[in-house]
Amino acid sequence: MHIHILGICGTFMGSLALLARARGHRVTGSDQNVYPPMSDQLAAAGIELIEGYDPAQLDPAPDLVVVGNALSRGNPAVEYLLDQGLPYTSGAQMLAEIVLPGRWVLAVAGTHGKTTTSSMLAWILEHAGLAPGYLIGGVPGNFGVSARLGETPFFVVEADEYDTAFFDKRSKFVHYRPRTAILNNLEFDHADIFADLGAIQTQFHHLIRTIPSQGRIILPAGEAALEATLDKGCWSEVERFAEGGAPGYRLERADGGAFTVLDGDREAGRVEWDLTGRHNVNNAMAALLAARHVGVTLADGAAALCEFQGVKRRMELRGEVAGVRVYDDFAHHPTAIATTLEGLRRKVGKERVLAVIEPRSNTMRLGRHRDALAASTADADRVIWYQPPGLDWSLEPVVADSPVPASVSRDLEELVATVAAESGPLHVVVMSNGGFGGVHEKLLTALRASHR
Repeated sequence: MHIHILGICGTFMGSLALLARARGHRVTGSDQNVYPPMSDQLAAAGIELIEGYDPAQLDPAPDLVVVGNALSRGNPAVEYLLDQGLPYTSGAQMLAEIVLPGRWVLAVAGTHGKTTTSSMLAWILEHAGLAPGYLIGGVPGNFGVSARLGETPFFVVEADEYDTAFFDKRSKFVHYRPRTAILNNLEFDHADIFADLGAIQTQFHHLIRTIPSQGRIILPAGEAALEATLDKGCWSEVERFAEGGAPGYRLERADGGAFTVLDGDREAGRVEWDLTGRHNVNNAMAALLAARHVGVTLADGAAALCEFQGVKRRMELRGEVAGVRVYDDFAHHPTAIATTLEGLRRKVGKERVLAVIEPRSNTMRLGRHRDALAASTADADRVIWYQPPGLDWSLEPVVADSPVPASVSRDLEELVATVAAESGPLHVVVMSNGGFGGVHEKLLTALRASHR
């Protein structure tokens, strides 16, 4: 079958293309911006890429057109496929129909931590010899690619609450029908499609309705928004974990770099790794319990996590020059900013931390989180906020309310020059859910030049 994907260079759609190609389908695709690393992954898999959305790409007609959720009415390719009556579907529906039938789906949902937790879970299953398939919204260090079919019934999927397509406004995860579901946390986000937290809870409850009675939901204890969602009705097994709980964990280092896994009144395993932050310990516990649901012991899972290599763009160390360490992090929500900086602070002690933050997400652009931004940076020593084009509100009030020294930059080259003048020891955490103009490499290049 010839499958053509509109919007193929997004992480989800590109990963889906790799899976469809692995199933033996001919896959082509297009996007407004065709660029690495996804374009490189797709080209290596023999997938033809087309720049732009000229309707000519749909003539002759493919057997199926998959429409990414970034496309809407008015797009020339979308209008052509509707006018011509071509068969079309969404990416989530295609995943459900072509890849997931007959699989034991382990879905990871929540406002924060989905990519990291999915990567942990896939690696635990791989380490145990279960050779899972997976589709993850990032590139796990232990695998090097964002998706694969796998060799067994087990399939790990990052279960996103964002809407499915212009013609299907349900969350993507409603299509996946998991047997094991992790619900990491739940906060208001995606203000471009959700009016309030209640609207997101409704979608999460749609997911809960699809989990079988012998399936299992795993969540941290005390998450009020998740508990309120479960109170709407739950028909599956529920397992909660907590620090010091049964099951749960005991921190051995304050930065989360070592912890003991607790199963009732016994110690089931110990994890020592390079990750930081209590949020990552919670992610790990959720992954361990999900893996236990398919037969992996907590001890074996803990041993696997000691070899976990993290995920690209999740506190990824991009380089070090003259004691200045530059990290790339995907954080784009006040809670994620705060927990990331807290974990780093606990790890580095009194060494200086500089946060460089681009408020780029749709919710940030709408200004829904601006009142919480200043406080989220309390564990940094200094913050540079980047005012990107298209952000229609000023970051100056955030700077005024900042608990630490802060400034606003509107010029990327000026920002780079400011940071390049620093010397170590210093930890520079660059936070954005986009490419941020390649600022990470620009910073490292400028630091090398200034410290020759």
